[in-house]
Amino acid sequence: MRNFWVSVLTLTVVVSTSFAQRPNKPSSTEIHHKLQKLNFLGTALYIAAHPDDENTRLISYLSNHDKARTAYLSITRGDGGQNLIGSELRELLGVLRTQELLAARRVDGGEQWFTRANDFGYSKHPNETLRIWDKEKVLGDVVWAIRNLKPDVIVNRFDHRTAGSTHGHHTSSAMLSVEAFDLANDPQAYPNQLQLTDAWQPRRVFFNTSWWFYGSQENFEKADKSKMLKLDVGVYYPELGLSNNEIASIASSQHLCQGFGRVTTRGSQDEYVELLKGDLPAGNSLFDGIDTSWSRIKGGKAIGDILYQVEKDFDFANPSKHIPALVKAYQMLQNVDNEHWKRLKSKELQSIILDCAGLYLEANAAAPSTTQGDKVKINIEALNRSDQAITLKEIKLFGAEAKLSPNIALDNNKKENIEWEFAVPNTTSNSGPYWLNNPWTLGMYAVDNQKMIGKAETPSAFSTEFILNINGIDIAFEKPVIHRYSKPDKGELYEPFVVLPKATSSISEKVLIFSDSKTKEVLVSVKAGMDNASGEVALNHPEGWVISPERIPFSIEQKGQEQTVTFRVTPPVHDSEGNISPVIHIDGEAYGKELVEIAYDHIPKQSILLPSEAKVVRMNIQKTGEHIGYIMGAGDKVPESLEQIGYQVHTIDPRDIQKGSLDKYDAIVVGIRAYNVVEDLKYKQPLLFDYVSKGGNMIVQYNTAGRWDKQFENIAPHSLTLSRDRVTDETAKVSIVANDHSLVNFPNTIKESDFDGWVQERGLYFPKEWSPEFTPILSMGDEGEPQTEGSLLVAPYGEGHYIYTGLSFFRELPAGVSGAYKLFANMLSVGKSEVKSESNVKG
Repeated sequence: MRNFWVSVLTLTVVVSTSFAQRPNKPSSTEIHHKLQKLNFLGTALYIAAHPDDENTRLISYLSNHDKARTAYLSITRGDGGQNLIGSELRELLGVLRTQELLAARRVDGGEQWFTRANDFGYSKHPNETLRIWDKEKVLGDVVWAIRNLKPDVIVNRFDHRTAGSTHGHHTSSAMLSVEAFDLANDPQAYPNQLQLTDAWQPRRVFFNTSWWFYGSQENFEKADKSKMLKLDVGVYYPELGLSNNEIASIASSQHLCQGFGRVTTRGSQDEYVELLKGDLPAGNSLFDGIDTSWSRIKGGKAIGDILYQVEKDFDFANPSKHIPALVKAYQMLQNVDNEHWKRLKSKELQSIILDCAGLYLEANAAAPSTTQGDKVKINIEALNRSDQAITLKEIKLFGAEAKLSPNIALDNNKKENIEWEFAVPNTTSNSGPYWLNNPWTLGMYAVDNQKMIGKAETPSAFSTEFILNINGIDIAFEKPVIHRYSKPDKGELYEPFVVLPKATSSISEKVLIFSDSKTKEVLVSVKAGMDNASGEVALNHPEGWVISPERIPFSIEQKGQEQTVTFRVTPPVHDSEGNISPVIHIDGEAYGKELVEIAYDHIPKQSILLPSEAKVVRMNIQKTGEHIGYIMGAGDKVPESLEQIGYQVHTIDPRDIQKGSLDKYDAIVVGIRAYNVVEDLKYKQPLLFDYVSKGGNMIVQYNTAGRWDKQFENIAPHSLTLSRDRVTDETAKVSIVANDHSLVNFPNTIKESDFDGWVQERGLYFPKEWSPEFTPILSMGDEGEPQTEGSLLVAPYGEGHYIYTGLSFFRELPAGVSGAYKLFANMLSVGKSEVKSESNVKG
């Protein structure tokens, strides 16, 4: 399960079998490694902007070499990025990338924190970034993280002194860190936080620099390094059987949706940090001059004397022999005054005691989900695999306020099972990412509970506290209620136990385009969250739209089953847009959420509840052609969007492309980043160009420059050079520079107003150079920057046409942007106007 601390060696095995959800079952060497970390009282905080920004080499080094408590504060959850493994974007992508960060931390031994900032996409300057993010709130979240984590050292991934030279989010993360370094110890700064935590002054803040920030290795060699430390992050850990950079590679490979899967590396590797504030360490450790021993806290020396001896004399063949000493140290720790270190080290000691005894404690729910008022059956499993005298005195169930008092002696290797049933309180909140509970803005999530701010995920709705008596001392061990099951093709699996509504609804097509005033059937799927769910479904709608019937009854016998009902939706005669939203009525209660599940092998299954709705758009749109061939790239919903306006879209596997096999299509569309991720395309490029030369129409959507096989150096039939140029302001002025071209005149007349209402950005990775055969159609640019004409290029080739576009259709079409639909329909129709004209002449 994700809430268990997973050690490096175990996770290496887990990753290879793709089941990151399994609980940790450490070996003796891993227990000893945890002991070493227990005996280090120091904290490091690494700060950057997004998932995958973090330097896993340094995080792993601080955690596994220095043995420090190490946390990564990612300012955002990466909501504005792309997705190479699925269709999740925006807030769903943020959930996926959050879990990939947690998977990475399970590998490198770090912890994961966040602010409330929403990744709104690429930003060219921190001034824009901090305005959209609401700087004061995000700065407060960074201060909050520092006050809670109490780091001795902070390391920034990016340079706060280089505004405008790189991603605005990157620079902003460093600027916020440097400012928060001074504010965290100021009682006048964010004083309300001090009701829940204490002010704190970190000792040092560093910038994790490298030659990359200097432009070249040569420049970096010449740089003044008097305030830099050099660390060899390629050290080898015999206990773990891995080099530090091997661990780092495995950790960064968890960012699969960003294409970060990579081979492991080994051997000496230098990492540099530059001191920004605080005193320069005399030695080669970030913690040099900081007391990181047990003597750091009052009353800690006596505890340290015990624990250092356990570490020194550790019996790898029989770790349980150390339990009496560990329990004694735990008992002494409860009497120290330093609440911060008492809480942290008590939790670590509990985990080590559990490991040394081979204790397996689990609360396994019979079903993966429940709902308010339901009855839940759970199986309690308790197993002591040592000769130590351990008694299971009591079990408490948090979330249901239930309690058992079995008072059972746990004999060596004799499993105890207890069947338990409890009622779910009607006041229990539904499960799901806490930051999505309230409406959010482009730049910020709304989280009202200060205690939740910074947390990576929502705590489990139900957890069990096992109170064990070990050597005469009561120690409480908390475990979340989980669901454990098996599949014949995958074996044993774990997933979170979640609380869901009695029923949820969904409309599969998130955007419904009405090109005329004809009625369409809209299918609403109702999914039961309980047995024998029955009620009615209604469909809220914008003014001027007609829904029939007003309500439809449903009855579903078993939880998890679905029933589909059909509404008839009639649009107004004039242009209109808005949302339709299903509402389920059961016993006087209304339910309006959609359940979205994210399930990949490398993360725990995620259950997200979002408002159930679909956008409806009435617009006059014309099109030509019927059959579109679509070559999928990194994943997008453009095919479904094109089907909305009447095209028949056929997905093409590049391996199936043969000479003449594409001739039946009116156009071929290549999905986003296809040349970056679809290796088979390199063998089919001549056939694609042959299709164009014989009169075909080929549209290629954006690719990232240079990230492809050398055979893709020219992805167009004419010379075309991609760049990193982009227009990040979705409201940036767009000018049509080829007013007479058919692309902006047939079959729809494109006006500058058609670029109103675009979302997140105009486009990205525009070409910067192209041959004379290409005609640029549009001109655009962010404020204060020169106009670029590379967003939409069209060129004749033989009897057909080739179009390259960096416009973000993959965002605009699923968002129901009417102007984007009209423009894409025109792109699909290029060349058809000439055919139509010739037909008219002949007629």
